[in-house]
Amino acid sequence: MNAFDLTGKTILVTGASSGLGMQCAITISRHGGTLVISGRNQERLQKTFDHLEGKGHEIIPADLTKEGDTKSLVEKLPLLNGVIYSTGISELSPARFITNESIEKTFKISFDASVLLTSHLLAKKKLAKANCSLLFISSISTRYPFVGGAMYISAKAALEGYARVLALELAPKRIRSNCIAPAFVKTPMLDGTAENYSQEAVKKIEDQQILGLGEPEDVANTAVFYMSDASRWITATNLILGGG
Repeated sequence: MNAFDLTGKTILVTGASSGLGMQCAITISRHGGTLVISGRNQERLQKTFDHLEGKGHEIIPADLTKEGDTKSLVEKLPLLNGVIYSTGISELSPARFITNESIEKTFKISFDASVLLTSHLLAKKKLAKANCSLLFISSISTRYPFVGGAMYISAKAALEGYARVLALELAPKRIRSNCIAPAFVKTPMLDGTAENYSQEAVKKIEDQQILGLGEPEDVANTAVFYMSDASRWITATNLILGGG
C-alpha cells in the first residue's frame, strides 16, 4: 500500500492559477488526486488545468474576496477530501506607510478569503469526515521577519493561529488542519521582489538559506504528504520549509 497515493481523493486548490498553488495542483494530479482548481484568472487556470494528469479535474473560477463568488464556488463543489489554501499577496511597505487601505487589502486576500471559504465549506458540509485535510500556506517570515513585511507577515501569523484553532474544533470529525511555512521559493512572487527592490536583495535572501532557494516542487511534495493518509495523525502543526 502506498500511503502517499491520492487516488480517490478530491482536492480543492485555491490560488491555482500561478506559483505554489499551480504546482501543488499539478503534483497532486501526478499522485492520482482529482483536482478542483480555483482562482480569479480563467486563462491562467486553464494553463494549470492543461498540465494536470489524469481525468475528472474541474475548473471553477472565483474571486474569494467577493462573498457571491465564494458562495457560488462552494455550491458547485463536490465532497472534498482536502483543501490547499494558496491565496495571498505580498505587497511590502515600511511600517510608517501602512494605511487602512493596505491593511484591508492584505487581510482580505491573505486571511479573510481562506477563513470565509472554510466557513462556507463547513456550513454546506462539503468536507468529508475521516482523514480530510486542510492545508494553509503560511511563510517562514512569521519566524524570521524582514523589514517592510509587516502586513504580509501579520496576515500569515493570523492564518497560523486560525489553523490551530480550526484543528481543535474539527478534530472530532477527523478533519485535520495544518500549515506549512516555506522560505523563499522561485515563484512569480519572488520575481516581484526582484523587480520592486533589486536582484541583489534576492541574492542576499538566497545566501541566507543554506540549501538555497526552494523550487515550487519542494512545497508541492510536502502538500502531497499532508493531503495523503500518511499524515492522518498530524494536525495543528506548522512545518517550516526553510532550506536551512
